[in-house]
Amino acid sequence: MPVELTLIHHAARVALLILMAAMFLALYRLVRGPNLPDRVIALDLIATLALGMIVAYAILTGQPVFLNAAVILALIAFLGTVAFAKYIERRMSE
Repeated sequence: MPVELTLIHHAARVALLILMAAMFLALYRLVRGPNLPDRVIALDLIATLALGMIVAYAILTGQPVFLNAAVILALIAFLGTVAFAKYIERRMSE
C-alpha cells in the first residue's frame, strides 16, 4: 500500500472525528439556540458538516457514489435554508 494512500486514509479519519465533534456542538446550538435564526443557522451548519462527513467517507472507502449523495444533500439543504429564510422574513414582518 503506497504511503500517500495511507496518509489520505488517516487524514479522512481525522477529518471525520473533527466533523463529528463539530456536529455535536452544532446540535447543542440547535437545541439551546436562544432564538429561531440561531437554530436555522445551526441546522444549516449540521447539513454542511454532514456533507463534509459524506465526502470524507467517500475518500475513506474509495466509493465515488457517495459524492452523488453529497450533491443531493447540498441541494436539499440549500432549498431548506431558503425556505426557512422566507419563513423568518414573513414572520418578522407580521
